[in-house]
Parts: sequence; C-alpha cells; structure tokens
Amino acid sequence: MQTTVAVLGTRYPDLSIERDILGSEVIIVRGDGADPESIIETARGASVIIAGSSPRFTPEVIGRLDHCRAIIRAGIGVDSIDLEAAGSAGIWVLNVPDYGTDAVALHTIALSLAALRRLLYADSLVRSGSWGIEPLAPIHMPDSMTAGVIGYGRIGRRVAGLLKVLGFERVLAHDPYTDVEDPGVEMSDLDALLESSHLVTLHAPPDRNGESHLISSRELELMRPDAILVNTARGSLIDAPALARALAGGAPRIAALDVFESEPPDLGVFDAVRDRLIFTPHMAWYSVETERELRMKAARQARIMLAGRRPDRAVVSPEGVKP
Repeated sequence: MQTTVAVLGTRYPDLSIERDILGSEVIIVRGDGADPESIIETARGASVIIAGSSPRFTPEVIGRLDHCRAIIRAGIGVDSIDLEAAGSAGIWVLNVPDYGTDAVALHTIALSLAALRRLLYADSLVRSGSWGIEPLAPIHMPDSMTAGVIGYGRIGRRVAGLLKVLGFERVLAHDPYTDVEDPGVEMSDLDALLESSHLVTLHAPPDRNGESHLISSRELELMRPDAILVNTARGSLIDAPALARALAGGAPRIAALDVFESEPPDLGVFDAVRDRLIFTPHMAWYSVETERELRMKAARQARIMLAGRRPDRAVVSPEGVKP
C-alpha cells in the first residue's frame, strides 16, 4: 500500500517541489480544506498533512484522521490547529518557524515608510487634481523619531536592525520572553514603548487561548496622536473595533495592517476611518524565493515523518503540547 500525503489549503500552482522531495513512491493528494468534510474527504488515509493557514483542525476533525501521523503547518502560526486534541490523538504538529524573516521585515518597513511619508494619501491627492505638500504636513524624518518593536524574535530583531539603518533616533523593543540585547536597541516595558514611540510594529505570537488581544483599548489610549501602528504578525493581536474607535479619536494617526482576525476580512468596522489605514492581503511573507523555501522545508519535514524518524523540533509531540 502506497503512502499518502495530503496538501490542504495552499495556493501553489503545482506540487512539483513536494513531488521532488517526497519521491514518486508517495501519493500526493490536494484539496482546499475549506470545511471539516472537505478536510476529511481529501485527507482520509493520509499519513501526513501539509496545511496552509485556512484549514481548521478542530477536535472533531482530528478525531476522524485515523491514519494521520503528523500535521505540518506550512507557515509559522498553528492557531488553526487544536494542539491538545492533536497530542491526545497521537499526532505530531510541526510548523516552519524559520522562513520568510527578510520578506516580512521588508514588508514591515515598506508599510512603515508608506505611512510615515503618507504615500497613499499623497497619491490620492494627485489623482484628484490636487497639488502641494500642505495637506500632507507635517512629515518628520526618522532621526527625530522613536520606533517601538513589540516581539523580539527573528523578525522583530531584523526589523529593529533595519530601523536603526534608517536612522531612527531611538529603537525600543518589548518582549517578556527573551533577554536578547542588541547594540542600539533599548528593551522597554510595553506601556513605556507605546507612550514613547512614533512608530510601533508588531511581531509577537497570538494569545494561545485566543481570548485576549495584545493591543486593545487600554494600549491604544497610551499611543501618541501622531503614532503609526503596523501589524504583519497576527490579526488577533489587535482588537479591530477598538482600533477603529482609536483612529476616529485621533490616536494613533495611521494603522497599516497585513493580517486580520478573519481572512479575507470584513472591513466594515473601519468604514469611518479608511483614509487613515493601509491594507495589504496577508502578503508580508511572500516572495518567489520565500515560497520556495517554505515548500521545501515543509516537504522535508513530511519526509522525516514518513520515514518514522523523530523531528528535530515540534510544536506538539504525541505525548502532548511541548512547553
């Protein structure tokens, strides 16, 4: 009997990379994983599942994956998978945490500069027949500003380095889970960072239980009226209605969002303040090179699991959730 790998909820034009790595002896099946029945229909009999961000692995779905040895999230976040249910069912959960660092950092900087230089508003003014800098003022240079980085893992550190290159007067960082110190970056508590920063970028993981937002009304009230908030991490980090109210109230000045709690998002909550927002479609991670790296790393993990070997690292082992 041939071994099967199911690829769910990905947008790849073909599966040539996966076929090259897994070999001709492995059957690869594909589906959108849009709902529980489609997940089961495609993944029935699969030993390993490689999943994009959209398929939801609830306890009910996991309970019907009779032959599954591992679910590999082709990405970093695993909030689409019930980790406790997977561990209890003897299913490994793996992810690809070490890809796309430069792409996400670059997109963060691109959104930050677009907001700082008010590029979208400037474009709309010219298209409407307007001219001149008066509607855009004031615009300041980075060397007069403080930037705050929340979450100081790989991506946060890369963003902080780029912010230093851009010449920000101060770069603050907040992360209660790391003691990494870099020259030119000041570690800060969250409230002080929010109060001081002209630019705030988010790179933290979501709340594991999905019960709280990192940035909600209390945090938004601390921000400067000229501040810019950029999120390329997780949509659940920000309370969207609270952000809409804060933008309407004048602080922060602009928000740039690449990620949303549900995707594609319902932007109705932002109708009254759309001129103070920049939206991109969860694209920070993407480049041709990054997508290839992601696919190769996910497929290599699948090959390890099919060979019956223990992975070097896992989010969940059959014994349960790892600390």
